[in-house]
Amino acid sequence: MRTRPAFLLTRLAVPAALLMLAACAPAPIYKTTGNAVTAAPFQVAQSPENFSNSEVIWGGRIVQVKVLADHSEIELLAYPLDSSQRPKANDSGNGRFIALMPGYVEPLDYPSGALMTVNGKLGGSRAGKVGEADYVFPLVNVAQSHVWTADEMNKGRNNVRFGVGVGVGIR
Repeated sequence: MRTRPAFLLTRLAVPAALLMLAACAPAPIYKTTGNAVTAAPFQVAQSPENFSNSEVIWGGRIVQVKVLADHSEIELLAYPLDSSQRPKANDSGNGRFIALMPGYVEPLDYPSGALMTVNGKLGGSRAGKVGEADYVFPLVNVAQSHVWTADEMNKGRNNVRFGVGVGVGIR
């Protein structure tokens, strides 16, 4: 039985190409432990007592930063995270939460609209408002945080586009 070189090449090229694409995706930035909560912030807000002191890795878009005397608070609109723990900002929101940061944080380092991922422990909840609506915010005592740059958000993403016609792309 003879094997065709083109068939053999295709059989080897496809797995190699998939492996290379998988290698391009950045690794998660935080290690998870066995007791990390997978519930979304809106689910935790419904019964925060069930999640007290549980570890979370959540991310989202920064809504506002408040600097207080002994700590800072960052309100985030939560989004699901991808495999690299980057917020998927094109997805629907998963509620809001407040990241409690020890000490002073420079608000310019946490600009409104930026994407951020935090790792920490749930520390209860607080009633507040979103606009005129009442809202319950889960509180996260942050151990680690990361504000994502545009380059980091695009890293490992497929930049190949298919289409018909002529196009010019400038970055």
